[in-house]
Amino acid sequence: MSAETESSTPKLKLGALTALVVGSMIGGGIFSLPQNMASGAGAGAIIIGWAITFIGMLALAFSFQMLANRKPEVTGGVYGYARAAMGDYVGFNSAWGYWISAWIGNVAYFVVMFSALSFWFPAFGEGNTGLAIVCASALLWALHFLVLRGVHGAAMINTITTIAKLVPLALFIAIVLFSFKIDTFNLDFWGSAELGTIVDQVKSTMLVTVWVFIGIEGASMFSGRAQNMADVGKATVIGFLLTIALLIAVSVLSLGVLTQPELAALKNPSTAYVLEAAIGTMGANIMNAGLVISVGGALLAWTLLSGETPYLAAQDGMMPKIFGKTNANGSPAASLWLTNGMIQLFLIITYFNGSVYLSLVYLATSMILLPYLFCAVYSLMVAQRGEGYKAGESAAKDILVAAIASVYGVWLLYAAGLQYLLLSMVLYAPGLLFYVWARKEQGQKPFNGGEAILAALIVVLGIYAAYGLSVGTLSL
Repeated sequence: MSAETESSTPKLKLGALTALVVGSMIGGGIFSLPQNMASGAGAGAIIIGWAITFIGMLALAFSFQMLANRKPEVTGGVYGYARAAMGDYVGFNSAWGYWISAWIGNVAYFVVMFSALSFWFPAFGEGNTGLAIVCASALLWALHFLVLRGVHGAAMINTITTIAKLVPLALFIAIVLFSFKIDTFNLDFWGSAELGTIVDQVKSTMLVTVWVFIGIEGASMFSGRAQNMADVGKATVIGFLLTIALLIAVSVLSLGVLTQPELAALKNPSTAYVLEAAIGTMGANIMNAGLVISVGGALLAWTLLSGETPYLAAQDGMMPKIFGKTNANGSPAASLWLTNGMIQLFLIITYFNGSVYLSLVYLATSMILLPYLFCAVYSLMVAQRGEGYKAGESAAKDILVAAIASVYGVWLLYAAGLQYLLLSMVLYAPGLLFYVWARKEQGQKPFNGGEAILAALIVVLGIYAAYGLSVGTLSL
């Protein structure tokens, strides 16, 4: 795309950027939250899990805001910050991991959407029957061609769907609050013995809470298309505060309608069956319809985000040049074809291996843990160095916030466990081929210094994890 065409492309304002953040985070995850959280924890542990998540994710949101203000020249969000912090190869892996997380998340959204539609059309089953996969594929390519018509137009549609999806959630919270019973909420407050210790229960909530917050970086990913860089940070914080209020209300209030074992046994989207318990079949109809609208919007937002990531990396020479090209409408066409091609492949895989929503959620979340940690570490580096600060301006507050975000990133890796970190290496390893391809195009050596050791480690761990999957010692 020419410089003239790029400059004439409409820029995204605060409202559209905030809608990208909220639209990315509020998708199918919130509608399945009651069952997902209760499957491994009691009410007390869930509350502790949300408290940790609130502090950690708020620190991460402020870190993104600080970086947008102090380092406006670093665009590309998760990818750009990781590259600035730790060099080209780590930056590439951050982009690669984020990209895979994004499109696997879309696969999960397709599965849960058609699972919700099975309330009216039983042939869709758990969202991975043959008919469900065919219909999901048709929707996938409809979204693909919509985004090819222009990112700005798709972002405006996303704003409308974001507003629409908030209505059934607000209605759910109001009804469940009215139906809330304190005795039900207090029953086995700290969880039954089979759920394990409090620490084990809290750890079980972590991948779920991170999953529903993936998208917090949505505005920063589109920083290069923002009308005002200051709006990027504002959109991140506004979107976070609105979203966490909804998430906590949905998950905690549900424990006052059904007990933990009852919630854990629900089919997803579990909010439909919580509301059914509260007001009857009409409640299930409302929430299933709400999920279809919500996931439709989230699919659009994540199609935008996942297509943008290889494009941004290619612009900096970290991905092959072909993925840095845009069409006449300013959309990253080659990147979108690659992304949606992978989604199509995994939709087919879900049919043959029976993958279901929660397994896809855990896999998508595991891919983004390292990129989030790199961003937190970079914000700490910027604050400690005083980069972008005026003379005499204190960075103490930003150092504290960035330190909390970094500790939270390490905690997430611990809570996820070795299994999911290893599984993520299976998907990180193939990225090496794209990186070497891109470096060859740039006429540069593939690796500098210790990067070769890191690349070898990723490949070895990926092979080990793939072997574990093949013999059954590792599983989703």
